[in-house]
Amino acid sequence: MRSSGRSGKKSQSVIPRSIPVTAAIVALIGLAACSSSPGTAPKVAPPGAVLLKGAGATLPAPLYRKWFDAYQQANPKLVVDYDAVGSGEGIRRFTGLNVPDAERVDFGASDAAMTDDQISKVPQGAVLLPATATGVVLAYNLPSVTADLRLSRAAYTGIFLGEIKSWDDPRIAAANPGVKLPRLTIVTAVRQDASGTTFAMTNHLSAISPAWQSAYGAATLVNWPGASMRGKGNERVAALVQTSVGSVGYVGLEFARKLGLKTAILENKQGRFVQASDQSVSAALASAELPPNLRLFVPDPSGADSYPIVTFSWVLLYRNYNDPAKAQALREVFGWSLRNGQEYARKMGYVPLPDSVNAKALAALDSVGPVH
Repeated sequence: MRSSGRSGKKSQSVIPRSIPVTAAIVALIGLAACSSSPGTAPKVAPPGAVLLKGAGATLPAPLYRKWFDAYQQANPKLVVDYDAVGSGEGIRRFTGLNVPDAERVDFGASDAAMTDDQISKVPQGAVLLPATATGVVLAYNLPSVTADLRLSRAAYTGIFLGEIKSWDDPRIAAANPGVKLPRLTIVTAVRQDASGTTFAMTNHLSAISPAWQSAYGAATLVNWPGASMRGKGNERVAALVQTSVGSVGYVGLEFARKLGLKTAILENKQGRFVQASDQSVSAALASAELPPNLRLFVPDPSGADSYPIVTFSWVLLYRNYNDPAKAQALREVFGWSLRNGQEYARKMGYVPLPDSVNAKALAALDSVGPVH
């Protein structure tokens, strides 16, 4: 497990490459944009209510919205408007440097937490609050393959390195005896925006592949090798996979479930093939011990039943707020999310926080308050 910051040495100023995208894909992405978070109208608070604005990670966005809507139903004097724009953009808005007033937020969200350098740029101080966890799955579109596809560590690393280019490659076939794999070009569906989901994926690849670590490292934005399609947000990547035969893409478990996508059974650290599920993601995080800064990455979890690609997702709060009413509202809504909102997680493809993590998150939340 990794608890310190990261260099991000290969995450800056990358120009993504892509391949042509069909009209059907464009149409579906357009629908996703209209129905998903970035296209929704901002919420407006009624007179006398407190409005909290947040922005960031797309991976936990459905769960966060469920929390905020449920809390608002019981507490109509508090309205939370969350803009799912990706972890990188969420951190940018939270940091507040050269951010227009219309984009300023009261909290951020990221699946990549924040680096020490990013935290140092927040004059109000920053509290990283683990809020939920999930698995990052490899969703694929192979209609002719009815059996559950297994991908060894060498196979899925080779795919994302651009070294394995066809689905009938012997390195894929070795883990799928008796399965007729198509002679079909592999196209990866990846993120084009700075993304915590990408960080979780590349952090894992870096942990298991010296070749990946040397060439790309763990980063929120990557110039992916090989044939790739790119989309903003988990929902766009999932839509690309859904409409593109021969594709494979990394998305949060909830997004694959929502679209009914098939997901590969992956080889874990113990050499066992494990399907992403509530149980296997929970097993991967069961022994998590958060350091004082609450920033913990689990790039290659141990345990025979552990799913290999998992991540916590953090809410980013200021330690000191100029508005006491907002400080109190944030403590209340996220206190409720940690205590009561975890029951929604399992129903939506997320994993409730381990008890030890939840307790530390609640203690950290107590440090958030108004400027003295």
